[in-house]
Amino acid sequence: MKKRILVTGGTGYIGSHTVVELQNSGYEVIIVDNLSNSRVEVVDSIEQITGIRPAFEKVDCLDYEGMDAVFTKYPGIQGVIHFAASKAVGESVEKPLMYYRNNLVSLINLLELMPKHNVSGIIFSSSCTVYGQPDVLPVTESAPIKTAESPYGNTKQVNEEIICDTIASGSPIRAILLRYFNPIGAHPSALIGELPNGVPQNLIPYLTQTAMGIREKLSVFGDDYDTPDGSCIRDYIYVVDLAKAHVIAMNRILEGKQKEKVEVFNVGTGRGLSVLELIHTFEESTGVKLNYQIVGRRQGDIVKVWADPTFANNELGWKAEATIEDTLRSAWNWQVHLREIGVQ
Repeated sequence: MKKRILVTGGTGYIGSHTVVELQNSGYEVIIVDNLSNSRVEVVDSIEQITGIRPAFEKVDCLDYEGMDAVFTKYPGIQGVIHFAASKAVGESVEKPLMYYRNNLVSLINLLELMPKHNVSGIIFSSSCTVYGQPDVLPVTESAPIKTAESPYGNTKQVNEEIICDTIASGSPIRAILLRYFNPIGAHPSALIGELPNGVPQNLIPYLTQTAMGIREKLSVFGDDYDTPDGSCIRDYIYVVDLAKAHVIAMNRILEGKQKEKVEVFNVGTGRGLSVLELIHTFEESTGVKLNYQIVGRRQGDIVKVWADPTFANNELGWKAEATIEDTLRSAWNWQVHLREIGVQ
């Protein structure tokens, strides 16, 4: 019998790619999503890619009774991968209470319900934002947790603490915290990708929408940072590579291979690229020119951060494999697909 995994936020960007990889690896997946930043049609696309239709429940993770009912409806769930969260740095500065409510209460509900339903493991979708602006680059898992630059970043820090404190109190849960760097790109089928509702808060969907003519121009927030070309530097990881890390992490929990009850891994490429480098690489990789402009800095942005993924490489046996060129082409192919099906 297939092992059952609950994926919260499973119709979202990273969630949908992870559901595909889980199903391809033989897991049975139950998706919970409130569709606040995704579309239910993603379930159809997952079925197209894998040949398997995941179970889908439209429930908000803030709804304790609703989530309790999901665990009851699907007995035998062995693990949870928790993606459901608000995730835009700029928006979190403007709407901090929404971010604290969505991101903290959803996790607390899960941690209360998991022991009740004999669910043993959780993989938490964390972020490199917990490091703030690191003193040393590339950043390792032992780098100090800095004061958060945004409410979004703070929710990730607090959620990590909530998980650690809950498990330290004797809760029969094991956890892996995956600290993502910057996920980009789309599935090679071009059937799923990043499609936020409304105006994109993340760079790549705004970039591809600008290239398609949906947005007038792309704003580059600052060219006067302490970097070679003045624009911010990030570690951009292909979303499929990131999704595969979740499958490996879930295997590790369920097979009892963890060395600690809570483990932390950086999930990145180990390479930093500036925003302007990314734009130029997109243009070269796709042959599509971008209309972009330099504007002022954006509150909450970190100057530069990229991963040292050595621990994940060695301990998990996971490695980012895709090239940045292929990753950017996949993002553009997804945007073209959206135009073809009349979504944008």
